[in-house]
Amino acid sequence: MDGLHKAVSSGKARYIGISNCFAWQLAKANFFARENGLTEFISVQNHYNLIAREEEREMLPFCKDQNIALTPYSSLASGRLSRHPGETTKRFEEDSYAHFKYDATAEADGRIIKRVEELAQSKNVSMTEIALAWLLTKADSPVVGATKLSHIDGAVRAADLELTEEETAYLEELYVPHALAGVMAQNGKQKAGNVV
Repeated sequence: MDGLHKAVSSGKARYIGISNCFAWQLAKANFFARENGLTEFISVQNHYNLIAREEEREMLPFCKDQNIALTPYSSLASGRLSRHPGETTKRFEEDSYAHFKYDATAEADGRIIKRVEELAQSKNVSMTEIALAWLLTKADSPVVGATKLSHIDGAVRAADLELTEEETAYLEELYVPHALAGVMAQNGKQKAGNVV
């Protein structure tokens, strides 16, 4: 924390953020910083989207209470929330890390993805717009990967799309808790805390 504080106080960085951590780790780090006159984390970047909502347990309420920005990654679940069921891409076929994160819950997630598709069709918008519009009701600034101009267009349109409470509930009601994956869980051990 001292090294990060020095980067800010020397003007090399304006703010600091953290990714892939548990709420207790963020709380502990910021408490330490506050007690020692150091720079606190002002944002957290964790894995969060419509089919990976474990951050709602502790991180989202903590960040809201502490006015810490949420900048989630994998906002479209490696494309799963932007493709019609049955569609495939080269990335979908070859991204082994995404398969690791999502394959175990593919059946349950598929029911949610189907609802994203249904709502997109009823509103005459893309699935991307629905998934990102939902995420924008939960987070400050999701990270959106783009390899085509259409990806940027969809993200921009999502910012103007408002979902009703009923539509939001429709998207959320089939969610089932997921086991943590990736850096947040390794062989049953909690491993986290990457600084960005």
